[in-house]
Amino acid sequence: MKQGDILFSHINSPTHIGKTGIYGGIPEILIHGINLLLLRPKKSIVYPNYLNYFLKTKSVRKYFEIRCKKAVNQASLNQKAVTSIKIPLPFLKGKPDLETQKQIVAILEKAEALKQKQKRALELHDEYLKSVFYEMFLKEKGKWEEKSLSEVCEIIMGQSPAGSSYNKSQNGMPFFQGKAEFGERYPKVKYWTTEPSKIAEPNSILMSVRAPVGSVNVCNVKCCMGRGLASIKPKEVINLEYLFSLLKILENKIADLGSGSTFKAINSGQLRGLKIPLPPFELQQKFADIVEKVERLKEKQKKSLEDSEELFNVLMQKAFRGELAE
Repeated sequence: MKQGDILFSHINSPTHIGKTGIYGGIPEILIHGINLLLLRPKKSIVYPNYLNYFLKTKSVRKYFEIRCKKAVNQASLNQKAVTSIKIPLPFLKGKPDLETQKQIVAILEKAEALKQKQKRALELHDEYLKSVFYEMFLKEKGKWEEKSLSEVCEIIMGQSPAGSSYNKSQNGMPFFQGKAEFGERYPKVKYWTTEPSKIAEPNSILMSVRAPVGSVNVCNVKCCMGRGLASIKPKEVINLEYLFSLLKILENKIADLGSGSTFKAINSGQLRGLKIPLPPFELQQKFADIVEKVERLKEKQKKSLEDSEELFNVLMQKAFRGELAE
């Protein structure tokens, strides 16, 4: 490989196909497997970063998705499907204009840097909350009395309803099957069921108890749970925000409890017997107040990120329509 070569993912799930990266010249890097194509731009015609950005445009990504769906055996793109793509190039005096390409890349890089800065700001909010939680509750081991989860919460293990009752037409009750429907904080409804079995109430916590084990979301809607989930509803002695943050910190520990030859799972007894520290409720509430303030800041930050992403997408469209360097 040479510096400036583009590594192009062409075999995998449709969500990974078409992803690119530019090789920076690190000698230790090797390509493993058969899921990458190496694209070597002719640098007298196209600037590598210009081509890299073009391959990330929505129109090209859509083309890749369509081609993948037509693949017979697996989601893949052959070399011809990639190399036959037409690339819009700015010209000057009958020759490819590399300087204009570099100007376009410079603009896109600034917009992308802004987007990454906004993402990092969101991450810092989460890191701050973890730090506060540690200082308030975990820094001094053994300071607080420990209780089993079943002593401070109502726990309901999920059970999948009849498959014939599933639908996407919003008929019946929202239905969550597992972590695949989890968001950053709240699950995203993809399915409904007309025959709900095990029910989770709002202001409870949904935990993934089957492959993977331990991930949590806050339940914000009355819903049916499949057997991949459990509902953990705090009693009066424990605050929802405190419990949610604690369970996120304990995720790896809970995952280690899982067992099974095919896939890991935890049972009701393991979940109910999980020991957790129980500090005074007033201190838990103080942490919840901090969370509320940080969440308000995060919402503003998310809006800034959405604006940055919209700006980047607009600039990407203009860049390859010849409107950006005019």
